[in-house]
Order: sequence, then structure tokens, then C-alpha cells
Amino acid sequence: MNFEQLWAPWRIGYITGADNAKKPPQLARELRWLPGADQNCFLCRAAADVSIDKKIQSAADRQNLVVCRTTGALAVLNRYPYNNGHLLIAPVNHTPGLEMLSDVQHVELMRLVSRLCGTLQQLMKPEGFNIGLNLGRVAGAGVPGHLHWHIVPRWNGDTNFMPVLAGVNVIPQSLDALVDLLHSELSQSF
Repeated sequence: MNFEQLWAPWRIGYITGADNAKKPPQLARELRWLPGADQNCFLCRAAADVSIDKKIQSAADRQNLVVCRTTGALAVLNRYPYNNGHLLIAPVNHTPGLEMLSDVQHVELMRLVSRLCGTLQQLMKPEGFNIGLNLGRVAGAGVPGHLHWHIVPRWNGDTNFMPVLAGVNVIPQSLDALVDLLHSELSQSF
């Protein structure tokens, strides 16, 4: 099997946790946090209102890499992308589980996912997308308290979904099936 090495030095801050220790630069006004927001959560910070002044809000959105927002959802660029155009779609409220979303919120989030796939398709011409959601730290969620979907544009020649989003290689065969196969093959030669 042939593996390629990718150079991604911007990810070291995420790996070491150094980026979490950095405080974002102060804006012209204090943030108005949404009810239930976690002030250590970058998605809550991106969802926070800065000001009615559109210039200040625009500057805050740019600083937080907010691509767009709706009443109940927002899209931000992933600071540690797996591919160019990697987006995170999240509810504006700090919500850890799918079961906590209303039907209206589910629809709004999925409409935003669909809309942004169309936009990325138009702008970047990807040949496909990976769209994923990791629930819980053991499932790969880097922010387990604030659920979010990943949209990763894909082009021919990329690696597959699981190593990109979960750091996992998929083994499509059970150990029982493999041992049976090996026993069958090896019994003829031994």
C-alpha cells in the first residue's frame, strides 16, 4: 500500500492545544453571548452578537471565519481543514446532542448544509463531498459540547472519508471472516 505524506503545519496549534490558550483579539465592543453559551467554545464565540453596527459585526465574523449565518445556524471555515473549502455548520446555541434540536432547527441546519454544498459546487467545482457529524469525544468530536457538521469538498485522487474526518481506517471484514478465509487458503499449502 502506498501512503503519501502531507505537509500541514497549520494543524500543530490544534494538535498541541496551543491555539486554545490564545485569546482572540478584542473587538470594538464586548460580545453579547447567547443564552447557554460556553465562552470557551469557538462556535459560541462565532455565534455571539458584537454590535448592531454592521461594520463591527462584519469584522468579528471575519475574525471568527463565519461564512454565513441564519437565525438558528451558522457556517464557519474550519481552521484546521482537511481540504480546501472545509466548512463547519452548527446551531447558534451551544447544543451537544441531536436529540436536543427541534424539528425546525434540524431543517434549518440541513438546508444550510445543502445550500453551502451548492455554493461550494459552483465556486470550487468539487467532484464530491463528505458531510459528517461526530457526536462525543470518542467519536472524534473536537468540540463535543457544540455539535456541528463538516462539509469537506472532495476531488478525484483524494483519500476516502474515514481517514479524513475520523482518523480511522475502515476494515471491511470481520476477524472471524478473515480467519476463515486464511484457514481455507493456508490449509491447502500446509
